[in-house]
Amino acid sequence: MSTAPPKSRLLVADDDRDVLEALRLLLKSEGYDVEVVTSPSGVATAVGARDFDALLMDMNYTRDTTGGTEGLDLLTRLHQLDATLPVVVMTAWGSIEGAVEALHRGARDYIEKPFNNTRLLHVLRTQVELGRALRRSQRLESENLALRRDGAPQLIAESAVMQPILRLMERIGPSDANALITGEHGTGKEVVAAWLHAASPRAGRAMVTVNLGGLSEGVFESELFGHTKGAFTDAKTDRVGRFELADGGTLFLDEIANLSLAQQAKLLRVLQEGEFERVGSSRSRRVDVRILAATNADVRAEVAAGRFREDLFFRLNTVEIHLPPLRERRDDIPLLAGHFLKQFAARYRRPVTGFSPDGMRALLEYSWPGNVRELAHAIERATLLAEGDAVTAADLNFRAATDAAPKLDEMSLEEVERALITKALARHEGNVSLAAQALGLSRSALYRRLQRHGL
Repeated sequence: MSTAPPKSRLLVADDDRDVLEALRLLLKSEGYDVEVVTSPSGVATAVGARDFDALLMDMNYTRDTTGGTEGLDLLTRLHQLDATLPVVVMTAWGSIEGAVEALHRGARDYIEKPFNNTRLLHVLRTQVELGRALRRSQRLESENLALRRDGAPQLIAESAVMQPILRLMERIGPSDANALITGEHGTGKEVVAAWLHAASPRAGRAMVTVNLGGLSEGVFESELFGHTKGAFTDAKTDRVGRFELADGGTLFLDEIANLSLAQQAKLLRVLQEGEFERVGSSRSRRVDVRILAATNADVRAEVAAGRFREDLFFRLNTVEIHLPPLRERRDDIPLLAGHFLKQFAARYRRPVTGFSPDGMRALLEYSWPGNVRELAHAIERATLLAEGDAVTAADLNFRAATDAAPKLDEMSLEEVERALITKALARHEGNVSLAAQALGLSRSALYRRLQRHGL
């Protein structure tokens, strides 16, 4: 027995109330939510007011009981109202010519009266599913166009797990709300920050990025707040800090969890009071900036452990956007890989246009401890190495990166370091803090190595 896709709403149109009642009872028993109308004007009104998964409509009404003219005219109007709505037409006077004309006007299929219930239910179920797929495809394209507007970077995200994130970004992008972007290294936090800036009224001003993971205690204040000439030994001229550079725009504080408690206190004061002094100056300066921060650490755990100030966390965390690792959004891997392949093939003038079956299988089965950043690096390397027009598993060469016993005497120091980091990340499921502890490095030191190795 055919059953309706979940929460399917159908509109049924016929001027014969007995037919309408019979169809309503049949379709309701199959799990459809059914609304009925008796005229073309009723169809147009309903479609304009509500969303339907499909329309089942008669071609002949009281003004024209045999020719189907009203039905054809209605099809043309419906295509203008909603080109994605699947329409199945039914007529007791059907002919091949009439059916073909209906299909030309936008109908997806047709049923002749008296109709066969089994065929009717099969056709409706098929059209509901196809219609949903078409609408989803168009919605995703619309979202991706929105994500590219005003110079924003493209964020490719078709997987189900990413859809709530895209909707959240759409809501908060145009605001001035501070946002904390979390997720493992390489998940695209910088891309999200750039998109939020481009979607905001501040898009015409600068977005200034500070990698806090690479700042030592001695340069932190100078980097963020600036300094005056003579403030310290090497201060030969005045310097404008990142807060001033971002005035009117957005300040992106990457790796925020790497700040020491002393640095956190200095940053909190600026966020609370909206003013600061350059190092060596007593003059207070005010700036208007939107703060976006990012980290791959579990900030709540850091707060609980006393390593991150709770009051600073609340200042930064007006909205939190958590990006899942690539292994949790595998549906996006083919799209992302294709995007990077096109990008790198053009950059390096390589005639590589796709992936072989074993190449795509390798992409889907790999664990991706370095997430999207590692995927981009892998596709770039494979684009250069590919001998044909398709990237193969051999071109990707994941075995070398995950081999349990690499031949150290055949590897450079850089390759050894990259292999060890990759293994540590995989062992700790992408957790940078745990991987850093296992490698005997500070988190900031490991972060710098991740950037260098493209992980």
